[in-house]
Amino acid sequence: MKNSKKVWQKNSPLDAEVEQFTIGKDLQLDDLLARWDVIGSLAHSAMLRKVGLLDENIHQKLQNGLKQILRQIDSGSFRFEPGVEDIHSQVELLLTKMDAEAGARLHTGRSRNDQVLVDLRLFVRAEIKKIVELVRALFDLLIHLSEQYKDVLLPGYTHLQIAMPSSFGLWLAAFAESLVDDLIQLQAAYRLVNKNPLGSAAGYGSGFPLDRQMTARLLGFDELNVNSVYAQMTRGKMERVVAQALGGIAETLSKLAMDLVLYQSQNFGFVKFPESITTGSSIMPHKKNPDVFEILRARCNRLKTLPVQIQMVANNLPSGYHRDFQITKEQFLPAFQDLKECLTILIHVLPKMEVNRQILKDETYRTLFTVEAVNEQVKKGAPFREAYRQVAEEVSKGLFKPPEKAHYSHEGSIGNLANAQIKRQMQSILKEFNFEKWQRALEKLTAD
Repeated sequence: MKNSKKVWQKNSPLDAEVEQFTIGKDLQLDDLLARWDVIGSLAHSAMLRKVGLLDENIHQKLQNGLKQILRQIDSGSFRFEPGVEDIHSQVELLLTKMDAEAGARLHTGRSRNDQVLVDLRLFVRAEIKKIVELVRALFDLLIHLSEQYKDVLLPGYTHLQIAMPSSFGLWLAAFAESLVDDLIQLQAAYRLVNKNPLGSAAGYGSGFPLDRQMTARLLGFDELNVNSVYAQMTRGKMERVVAQALGGIAETLSKLAMDLVLYQSQNFGFVKFPESITTGSSIMPHKKNPDVFEILRARCNRLKTLPVQIQMVANNLPSGYHRDFQITKEQFLPAFQDLKECLTILIHVLPKMEVNRQILKDETYRTLFTVEAVNEQVKKGAPFREAYRQVAEEVSKGLFKPPEKAHYSHEGSIGNLANAQIKRQMQSILKEFNFEKWQRALEKLTAD
């Protein structure tokens, strides 16, 4: 890479190998932040004009230049020039080429530290919205399939031993409700994300009379990271908290993937997928391998490790900014695309699932109804322990005859899925995100 002067550099040239090592994958990852860096700069320059640090002529040049760069980014024509260190430097370079004085004034009252903080917040906020939309689509699909198959019984297992009757409806709705709780965790992380760090500068504020409430309003943030030192301390913390929420969704998906791998095996035979969804063997002609669910399981399990990776980078750092935080971007920023792909593939393949409606005709599952037999005796007046011993003796002697039907009526059982309640819970948490607030703010900020 060409060794060029950096925005922080004074008079001494930087060692080329040191430069390459310290930049790492930053340029590649900063491409994800490009749009948000420009949008943050639009708000910052508007604030500088309002507090009197820019005259109207410079302000308009900056606004026009930034919106021109934004159009390049949105059209896919934006490129980093050789020797540029990061997205902040590239945007400033382009502005300076358009107008040297305007470009040189934009950085007034901020640091690259609070600049990257706000870039990350804006990026993560938008990515959370995309994740929520996909989670909602998967939730709707699971509820739909749950209702479709609510009367098809399925063996329930504990310790991987036959336990009690379940149903495809109950099983599918369980994952739908799990997604509700996952979004509760994601919403908590979103509240942490949706605070404005801009104006904290390098972590100790600025001697300029910045209007931080104005930039928060322009960018659609709910409130400020008030304390400038703490604003910098959120670097690493924000990523870890969000990663934990992403990991919660990944955990739900990986458990569903595991069930689907198991249920497709010949030993279970609960569900089937068409050959277009499965893969074959190079040596065994009969194989229909569930590769898509195995890869899904592995990718989700990898996502679950992300909070630990971030924590290990940021764990023992003192307050203030440290370059260590750059490394967290390498795992954190791509995680959103990874999870989006996992959600998307599940939404694509689940409708192709064919369930086995004759599972319980297999004699293997006779003992699935022992609890129901015990309960029937209890309803007739027998003490529970006495009924339990009697049924256990029948099973051990091979005399047990399962009841013809299982009777479940309470909420959340095979006889009463209560899916409407689960849907109301999802609707409630979705409203709390209120993405419309910042969408409207950004549309106004970026309008020509």
